[in-house]
Order: sequence, then structure tokens, then C-alpha cells
Amino acid sequence: MATVLILLIAMVVVVGVVMVVAQRSRTATLLADAKADARRLIERLGGQVYNLTGTDAASKQAMADAGERFNAAGAQIEQAQTPAQARLAKETALEGLYYVRAARTAMGLDPGPAIPELDGQRTAGKVSEYRAVDVDGRRIEASPTPSQRTPNYFPGGRVAGRPVPAGWYSEPWWKTALVAGAWGIGSVLLFDALFSGMSGVGYDASAFEHGYDDGFQAGLDAGDQGGAGYYDEPGGYDGGYDSGGYDGGYDSGGYDGGFDSGGFDGGFDSGGF
Repeated sequence: MATVLILLIAMVVVVGVVMVVAQRSRTATLLADAKADARRLIERLGGQVYNLTGTDAASKQAMADAGERFNAAGAQIEQAQTPAQARLAKETALEGLYYVRAARTAMGLDPGPAIPELDGQRTAGKVSEYRAVDVDGRRIEASPTPSQRTPNYFPGGRVAGRPVPAGWYSEPWWKTALVAGAWGIGSVLLFDALFSGMSGVGYDASAFEHGYDDGFQAGLDAGDQGGAGYYDEPGGYDGGYDSGGYDGGYDSGGYDGGFDSGGFDGGFDSGGF
């Protein structure tokens, strides 16, 4: 009887050790895959940062922001110890590619293939018309297109839990919250004045005031009513691009280890991305 009990205990211990080893192996594999996925985007972003130079205020600022994201993503991936941290580096690199895309648009170049959606980008919406408001003695302008008056691009998404629509602005009014991690007094007033009634923005001031989570449904409702329902069409992003999209890589037109048509294949030719 004692022998049987000892054998059972030994079996339990062996099974436990095997499960722990298997779990560690799976975690290590997930981390390695996530890091490799992020590094591919970081390297492609680096190619653009090193080989593309802005020609006007808007494109120069967009490339400067792309360079910031490239440096940040590189630091994040070096410090990543979990798959979630590696995915954060990937998200930063994707932001950088959006800034590159904006710079290319400002210079009249082919923006290149579509980029996977950023976290919170869909519900944040896009600037759909020119606006200029005076808030706290500052004149802030927003536009769907770059100009000398609106040279600061933002790709859209969450900043400190609040939505900031994609568009071109006279100043990066979201940067204080980006650095501090919190919005200051007057941010709700600014948001309301700048975006109230704008069709492309799926948030109202109350949603902005209460943060992303409370505003999420408001954004979806606005999208259903013709507001900010971007990327809802087939081929959009709902965890992955289905047709013509992103499922670890672009299948047709694109990105599965490298962009097939248009360049962007570990190197960047003069018209490629």
C-alpha cells in the first residue's frame, strides 16, 4: 500500500513538472514570436526613417514623429519580457508607420499599402472638416489635410484613456496628456469646441470627459448612424484583416514577410514602402 502511494505521489510530481516545463516553453515561444513580429515592423519603420526626408513643414514633422516612435519601439522591444510588452513595441512601430504614411501623403507620394488599425483608432474617428477654435488664449486648428497652418499629424487612437481623432492639427494639443498620462483642466472644453458636431468623430464631449470605456458605445452608435464607423466594411480590422488584409501578413498586395508590390521588402526603393 505504501509503495502504491509513493508511486502515485511520484506520478503527480512528474506530471506537475512536465506541465510547468510545457507552460514555460509555450510562454517562451509566444514571446519569441511576438518579438519577431514586432521587430519586422520596427526594421521596416527604420528603413523609412533613414531613407525618407520631409520636404515641407508637415512632412518634416511627421517624419520627426516617426523617428520618435522608431526609437521608442526599439527600446520597448529590447526590454520586453512578456508577449504583451512585445505587442506594445509593435503598436508603437505601427504608429510610426502611420506617421510615415502621413509624411508621404503630405509630399504627394504614394502612401503605400494599408496599415493595421491602431488600438482605439476606429472609435476615435477622423477629422472630416476644417475647424479653428480659440481656447484659453490659444488658437487651435484641425484639418483632414496637411497645410502650413496644420503641420502636426496624429493617426487617431487613445491618449491617456481619451480619444483623439486622426487628422492634422496646428499644434500637438494631446502631447501633454501623452507625457503626463492624464488630461489637464480644460481638455473637455477644447474637445467639445474642436469636434462638436463633426461627422467623422464618434465621440461627444461627455464621452471624452468620462474616458474611453464610457465612450466606446457612443462611438459605435455614431458609426452605426454614419458617424465614425471606419474599418467596419469587409476587409476591416476586427482582431485581424480577413480578406486582402492582415493575418500575420498581407496576403495579396502585400505584406507576408515583405511587401510584394510597391517595394517595402526589407529595403526601400525610391517609390516603395
